[in-house]
Amino acid sequence: MLRTLRSLLRFQRIARTLARHDALAPLEEMGVAPGLVWFARRFSRRQAEGRPGEKLARALTEMGPSFIKLGQALSTRADLVGEQIALDLAELQDHLPPFDTALAREIIEEELGRPVEELFLSFDADPVSAASIAQVHHATVAPDPREEEGGDAEDRQREPRQVAVKVLRPGIEKAFDRDLEFFYWVAEVIETTQPKLRRFRPVEAVGVFENTVRLEMDLRMEGAAASELAENFAGDPTYNVPAIDWRRSSRRVLTMSRVSGIPMDDRAALQAAGHDLTDVLTKAAGIFFNQVFRDGFFHGDQHPGNMWVDREGNILAVDFGIMGRMDWRTRRHLADMLIATLDGDYHRLAAVYMEAGYLPQVRPGGPDLDVFAQALRSVCEPIAGRPLNEISFARLLAQLLRLTESFELPVQPQLLLLQKNMLMAEGVSRSLDPSLNIWTLAQPLIDAWMRENRGPEARLREGVADVLHGLRQLPVLADNLERATEELAAGRIRLHPETIARLTNRPGGNLGRWALPVAVAALAIALAALF
Repeated sequence: MLRTLRSLLRFQRIARTLARHDALAPLEEMGVAPGLVWFARRFSRRQAEGRPGEKLARALTEMGPSFIKLGQALSTRADLVGEQIALDLAELQDHLPPFDTALAREIIEEELGRPVEELFLSFDADPVSAASIAQVHHATVAPDPREEEGGDAEDRQREPRQVAVKVLRPGIEKAFDRDLEFFYWVAEVIETTQPKLRRFRPVEAVGVFENTVRLEMDLRMEGAAASELAENFAGDPTYNVPAIDWRRSSRRVLTMSRVSGIPMDDRAALQAAGHDLTDVLTKAAGIFFNQVFRDGFFHGDQHPGNMWVDREGNILAVDFGIMGRMDWRTRRHLADMLIATLDGDYHRLAAVYMEAGYLPQVRPGGPDLDVFAQALRSVCEPIAGRPLNEISFARLLAQLLRLTESFELPVQPQLLLLQKNMLMAEGVSRSLDPSLNIWTLAQPLIDAWMRENRGPEARLREGVADVLHGLRQLPVLADNLERATEELAAGRIRLHPETIARLTNRPGGNLGRWALPVAVAALAIALAALF
């Protein structure tokens, strides 16, 4: 009761803020606390400028860090808020006034157990950026002795290392916990009062949001993500990730090498620096493709503020708090979807959706699958035969995801994050050269990956792997069968008489003894085909 009262009072304040920005439409559509929403609308008749998504972004910014993060999360949910609002929220600027540098120094000393003067040769008083979760200060540190191999070590001692120090906002965890209670309350109200919205699983969505932000507030996780990304691109000069200084990092402090460059979308500055825009975009396309399909681990917030171009025309990345993962199975299904789309085989495309588990209620070959194939055709046919530079694959993926509403499909969070980053990549591409499409530049990589991973030989290798996996399970199955037989013989397992009759009278009941020979023969045939 106390929680409900507290949430209602909070809701009233939030509704008034939304009303001031003329951004009540989402709450009105969801039907949450309609009386309070009507009251807020009635006593605030302001007509703000801009699209609904732009108004909502301004209101969320005013409401503070947790709501900014909520807006960023909603920017991946075009299925929930609509494509245009999702696009507007993707532009939500995660900037807040900085907090006092004295507090930042206190946090550093508390976390690392040493005075700032011992940790850094210099520490800038003014932060270079301040966001909802943390702010960043420039600093210098003594050269790492482990890096002094060859050359003049004495000269290097005179060259301090330039670093960036990210410090978590004071009190951000408690503020997030307070806001989280409210978010869960709203989600529970929606699930209780709005049956048509239950398929979006709002309580579960808030849980995913909670886990994401909690990970983002542990700066060690961001450091680990940066290290993994750097490992994935080791030896590839086109993509550079700052090195993490683990001795000066902890849960609330992250120190990394300082990087600088030209923002990815600053066309004039890139041209003035003499960069070939096509070359820059080609590198960016290769990086995006390799992160998603080769590694299954991608930067989840690749807006231009986090992507820069260095003097050599290579890409620099920062801010690894939001990362996406896609397992091999998901990548394989995405590739099969792409092949089916390009072939115009919509029944195969629908079947891949079913194989991926995105259509759990559809019966193979049944009329529902045919209807879904027809819906896929309606989305894909308008782009059939058009050149790649005229196609937005991010928008195509968004339209396919919108089919979740019509067919009540479960939402796939990893695909939503991927779609958001595809939109960002396409936006940067078109801002630099409207005649180019980043996917056109990535096509050689796509073709090579398809041949290697989804071609006939790859499918044969996959089949052999499945057979080998089955053979490896045979000893376990045999052991389980032996134990079950012993339990049955001892009378500890009882079968119903009808079950015994069906087992003993079943035609072909002796087929079980052929399982192993058949499996071995299948493996032999598969290996012979390979070699």
